[in-house]
Amino acid sequence: MLNYSFKLTATPWDMEQSDVENLRQVGFSDRDILDIAEVVAYYAYANRIADGLGVSVESWIPDETT
Repeated sequence: MLNYSFKLTATPWDMEQSDVENLRQVGFSDRDILDIAEVVAYYAYANRIADGLGVSVESWIPDETT
């Protein structure tokens, strides 16, 4: 699941049917796979909207770059 999620986030143009098949082989249902894809896609969407609008990180979130 983590490999699928990372690949979908980092290189969505490289996704293949075998990525879905790999999840099925380890026991994920089609509904599970849909849920995983939707969560990954929504997270990417929400972050791109925030980045595109210049939304700042809340002050209570620690800066992990320091």
